[in-house]
Amino acid sequence: MASSSATPAAPVFSAKAWLSAFRPRTLPLALASIMAGGFLAASYGQFRGEVVALAALTTILLQILSNLANDYGDSQNGADSVHREGPQRAVQSGAITPQQMKKGMGVFGALSLLSGLALLWVALGTGGVWIFATFFVLGLSAIWAAVNYTAGAKPYGYAGLGDVSVFVFFGMVGVCGTYFLQARALPLPVLLPAAALGCFATAVLNVNNIRDIRSDELAGKITIPVRLGPVRARRYHWLLLLLGFGCAVVYVALTYHSPWQWLFVLSAPLLLRNARAVWQRQDSMQLDPLLKQMALTTLVFTLLFGVGQVL
Repeated sequence: MASSSATPAAPVFSAKAWLSAFRPRTLPLALASIMAGGFLAASYGQFRGEVVALAALTTILLQILSNLANDYGDSQNGADSVHREGPQRAVQSGAITPQQMKKGMGVFGALSLLSGLALLWVALGTGGVWIFATFFVLGLSAIWAAVNYTAGAKPYGYAGLGDVSVFVFFGMVGVCGTYFLQARALPLPVLLPAAALGCFATAVLNVNNIRDIRSDELAGKITIPVRLGPVRARRYHWLLLLLGFGCAVVYVALTYHSPWQWLFVLSAPLLLRNARAVWQRQDSMQLDPLLKQMALTTLVFTLLFGVGQVL
């Protein structure tokens, strides 16, 4: 009797699987920089709601694109293996095939581009061709960065450059870009809260990478914690939180006009709690809840800081 081998059928479309692959818990962190840019513009009397709304939509689409590409890339490059300590991913589990995930990446890449173009049109109109072109290139760079973090021929996340990308896009570009598209100017002090958000977003990534240090090292994914080792990676985490908080302190000192500006200090216990827990917890699975905690702490910091600048 002749043997025959059948190609496994593709998984049936599952809204639950796709929603999980979107990783909704990462979205508040992505929105923090947009919120900060909106609050800062409002404090200077330059707030434009339609610009902030479109910036938020574009950021959400880019973050989902990044999450899908991360799911796809880590499954293809071996980081999502049996050794991975974190939650199981969609491609790794077989809930979504690699081909389906690539199509999803294409859809969200196109949606990000369209949303970004709408943002630039509403913010800039037909004026300022060079400004429009500069932000268009930044948008394309954001799409490239979202995809090539762990996907592509030479994913930069595997060379330990993820921290730089997160600092730049979640901090400097997110905050400063949102501010500039409303005000058409960028006061130098705005760089300080942008750096603060960049540090806190990088701290979220650092917790993730400390948790996955064993599986990443086995897969050849040389993240900062893999380079530093678990002890120095935890010291690096403390440094990120101290630098982020310090940038906010310096900003208020330079622009002081009201005691309300110090409202963000109320987030200090949350930052301290996260730093101590990351230092003390050695088991990878015990670190996983600290990802969400750090992301929510960043959101709380942003709200307190932003409201304090506006009052």
